Amino acid sequence: MLHYDLLAVTATSSTPERSEADENVALKRALALAHLQIQDLKEQLRLERIKKYGPGSEKLSDAQLALLELEPGVSHVEVQAESVREPLPASTNRKPRPHPGRQELPAELPRVERVIACAPEQCTCKACGQPTVVIGYDVNEQLDREPAKCFVVVTKREKRACKHCEEGGVAAAPVPARIIEKGLVSDRVVIDTLVAKYCDHLPLYRQSAILERESGVEISRATMDGWVMRVGELLIPIAEAMRRDLLGGSYIQADETTVDVQMHDGRGQNHQAYLWQYGRPGGGAVFEFRLGRGRDGPKEFLGQFEGILQTDGYVAYDGVGGPEVVHAACWAHARRKFFEAAKLNPSDVAATRMVARIDDLFGIDAQARELNLDHAARQALRLERAQPLVEVIRGEVEAARDASLPASALGKAANYTLRSGGSSRASWSIPSWS
Repeated sequence: MLHYDLLAVTATSSTPERSEADENVALKRALALAHLQIQDLKEQLRLERIKKYGPGSEKLSDAQLALLELEPGVSHVEVQAESVREPLPASTNRKPRPHPGRQELPAELPRVERVIACAPEQCTCKACGQPTVVIGYDVNEQLDREPAKCFVVVTKREKRACKHCEEGGVAAAPVPARIIEKGLVSDRVVIDTLVAKYCDHLPLYRQSAILERESGVEISRATMDGWVMRVGELLIPIAEAMRRDLLGGSYIQADETTVDVQMHDGRGQNHQAYLWQYGRPGGGAVFEFRLGRGRDGPKEFLGQFEGILQTDGYVAYDGVGGPEVVHAACWAHARRKFFEAAKLNPSDVAATRMVARIDDLFGIDAQARELNLDHAARQALRLERAQPLVEVIRGEVEAARDASLPASALGKAANYTLRSGGSSRASWSIPSWS
């Protein structure tokens, strides 16, 4: 594109009718375009280096990244270690930091006392030979734990019959309800397995090996997977009740994230599915699994919801909900785009300024939280201070869009923010939720 613009400038400059002022304007336009394209290429190069050398390279300058290109044996672990290394102290007279002190163990934990007696030679006074008495104890505490204890629960159900006649038959005690009927393990083992998987992120195959090591009982991963699926079935009514409660409110935040799913269609690779999350601050969150990222997911989940729906700029959220739904964009997502642009080009004044503007916007709500303002007072503060700032931000975003290439990081951030916020002035107004 730049090559053809320069050819056009050269061709037009040779015509006698072309004025010197027009030639200067054309040359300035071509030069400005060249600067934008060079900056775009620099951003792409830095992005590729960041991807290659890992997260730690974000703290390194372009010169340091260029030096790493000359060392083919460098790893992202080395980059990470080097980037977070603290600089050498400027002076040896620096005062040492005070020690934080010994951590107190929680008072609610049960205590098991162990008394250590003095040696026999300590029980006699060295001066007069009389027996000594205990006058106190030196006490210290350590956190301890007992290893998991595996045992077998034997359940015996009574069977009763009448000894005087046979017409009454045999009666047996009812079978207790269990998560896995006729299963080899108790409900406690099933629940501990799910807690370890979803809270401690311990895969089932590791849990299977641990259980075999500690109890000598071999339970396959497929069997444990059946436990997980069964518990999921039992929780479906609870998830549906949470969904109804969420849709009965006036404010929902929605987002989606990728999750790899192993398919059994013979392709030999995982399928990229999605977990859609719907929730509200301070309330519950409902996750819905979908194989795709289409609009049918949020459309079916939200139904005729007519409150405030806050999402990122993904187009699948457009047109979902009822006719009165209010679609609110997310300033955190917009800030992330400008932050990435500033990270790729630290000298980009426009991107850095936009990050600072949005931080100022967040600061207004932070002040409202510090003052513990109620909904009405918080809305009044937003209208007084945030709404004018939003108007300034919109104008600067439009200016950044016009002054950058659409494919550049700044151009993408500006277009994302404008697309998410809407085209009308009313769509950039402050919504009335807390």
